[in-house]
Amino acid sequence: MGNTDRTRLVVLFGGQSAEHEVSCVTAAHVIAAVDRTRFSVLPIGIDREGRWLLDDDAVAALESGSKQLPPRFDPQGREISPSDVVTTEGDLVAFPLLHGPKGEDGTIQGLLELAGIPYVGTGVLGSALAMDKVKARELLAAHGIPQTGFVGLRFNDVDDATLDGAADALGLPIFVKPSNMGSSVGVSRATTRSDLTDAVKRALEFDEWVLLEEEVVGRELETAVLGNIEPKVSVIGEIEPGNDFYDYEDKYDPDSTAGLVIPADIPGKISEAMQELALKTFAILRCEGMARVDMFWEETGRGLLVNEVNTIPGFTPISMYPKLWEASGIGYAELINNLVDLARERHARRSAFRLEM
Repeated sequence: MGNTDRTRLVVLFGGQSAEHEVSCVTAAHVIAAVDRTRFSVLPIGIDREGRWLLDDDAVAALESGSKQLPPRFDPQGREISPSDVVTTEGDLVAFPLLHGPKGEDGTIQGLLELAGIPYVGTGVLGSALAMDKVKARELLAAHGIPQTGFVGLRFNDVDDATLDGAADALGLPIFVKPSNMGSSVGVSRATTRSDLTDAVKRALEFDEWVLLEEEVVGRELETAVLGNIEPKVSVIGEIEPGNDFYDYEDKYDPDSTAGLVIPADIPGKISEAMQELALKTFAILRCEGMARVDMFWEETGRGLLVNEVNTIPGFTPISMYPKLWEASGIGYAELINNLVDLARERHARRSAFRLEM
């Protein structure tokens, strides 16, 4: 891994989570869009067994200037170790595109911190908080952020009594989610008490904590945040689910009938209120770099309700996060440039702290 005048952009993808395939799709699009005059790309895939693999064929294609990469690919190539990345010469920035546990939850961010490598996105604490849906909701509740009703349960607390209590408190239907998972993996909509038991069992296949949420009859709105100390927020987008709810199939199936409306057809005062609430939520959860903030809008009820925050949102050209910024005047390649600059800025700021008394 020799020297280069361009910034070496290490794209980390794959990973050991149920969102492995989503990460691979995202990485392929990012790699194809990177400005080659500014960056040389080092694609490193992490397979389902946790091995770090350098795709030599992809590197050769990239270095030759080719953009003929597959729209989706799995980690392949020769095995390397994280130390190989750390000792890479020249200017280096990492772009983690690892969705879900062991990538989006502060773990890979901690490794990069220890290695002293600047990286795109939120730091260790913010990544962990936003990834854990139960803990994020508890923290946001402590700050008075409006949310849907919820109950968080650990596997050893799940029994008939706690589920009966949740059903009484939230009413049916109830959405059940693994606390530390994204892309709607493991999510179920329980319409009966029997369904609730089955939904919790399914969610516990992915995590030891589960989040139970009341069903909201409202519009699904999303906005994108970009920045560190003084973040900015995009226009508002709206999800129009093709299924009963915006599930994995809706998000990633090429034949999905789900729609994305950008900008959302909502009153200006609602857009402004949502942007303000998104920035406040971003700050409370210690996010940096980027995040997508999802909300519900009950037009005749409680108004805007924060649903969740995604610190490594889907990043394909048709994903909501880049499309929101495109509609706000920042194109896909420029967005990548901005994120790398933000990574450098944060790394320089945090590296300036004293290391001795």
